[in-house]
Amino acid sequence: MIKLIGVIALVAGAILLVLGVLGIFGSLETGISPWAFTILGLIFFFSGISLLKHINDTDTLDK
Repeated sequence: MIKLIGVIALVAGAILLVLGVLGIFGSLETGISPWAFTILGLIFFFSGISLLKHINDTDTLDK
C-alpha cells in the first residue's frame, strides 16, 4: 500500500513539475502561479521517491 502511494506521489510530482516549468518559461498558461506547481511538484516528487526508497512494503501477513 505504501509503494502505491509512493508511485502516485512520484507521478503527480513529475506532472506538477512539468506544468510548473512550462508555466515559468511562458509556454503554458494555467491561471495559477507556475511557482506553486513547481514547489508542490518538488514536494510530491521527493516524498514519492523517499517512500519508494525507504519503506519495505510486503503484502504477506506474518503469523
